[in-house]
Amino acid sequence: MRIRFHFRWIPFVVMLLLVALGVSLAQWQQRRGDEKVARAARLEAGNLAAPLALTAAPMLPSDAQAIEYRRVTVTGHFVPAWTVYLDNRPYKGQAGFHVLTPFQIDGSAMHVLVAQGWLPRNNAERTRIPDYPTPAGTVTISGIARLNAGHVMELGTAPALAPHAIVQNADIAQLAQASGLALQPFILEQTVEGATAPASGQLPVRDWPAPDLGADKHRGYAFQWYALALMAFLFFVFTGFRRANKQP
Repeated sequence: MRIRFHFRWIPFVVMLLLVALGVSLAQWQQRRGDEKVARAARLEAGNLAAPLALTAAPMLPSDAQAIEYRRVTVTGHFVPAWTVYLDNRPYKGQAGFHVLTPFQIDGSAMHVLVAQGWLPRNNAERTRIPDYPTPAGTVTISGIARLNAGHVMELGTAPALAPHAIVQNADIAQLAQASGLALQPFILEQTVEGATAPASGQLPVRDWPAPDLGADKHRGYAFQWYALALMAFLFFVFTGFRRANKQP
């Protein structure tokens, strides 16, 4: 008995599209997983390395990438006049803001943008910012270098950055342009080390979320997309043989 195959163009084209889609999305998930693995390695290396003393020398974006997750110390003073507040940053289920304040590096005109911590939102008066201390004068602070302050979904046109503005997102380059301040190309998430740290229960809260390192999740998604591509191909082959061999 001769086995026949019934070829049809439309199912063939649909199969090719599904296979291409599945393979493309699987490879994208694999790349995302590889990025998470590399991020985990940088985080571990940053935790093991000695703190980096930040100077006023301007950094390139590539320099900032090299020190991401590195512990950093810097001496200078805060510039609270250009503090901005990032909205929609919940903490333990409570709505609130992240406080971003430029910090002028001692003896220079260079600044680094410091995420001072989290503040709760006043549910009755959304734009009311709770009182919190920002040290005056020359201080030394510590923190973790991050490339940005994170991004949340934003509908409509973003308002212009201004002193003490409440915004959804704040890009370092945009803040530098709006304020006229020279800013290093990374953000310092201030930690609780040092005499300037708030006591327990005081504001701002400096309990930063750990980076998402779920590489295994992306590998699982990649497997599912590869499986979809394989199923589309096998279904095309199976139905082609089945139709052909049902014909008299």
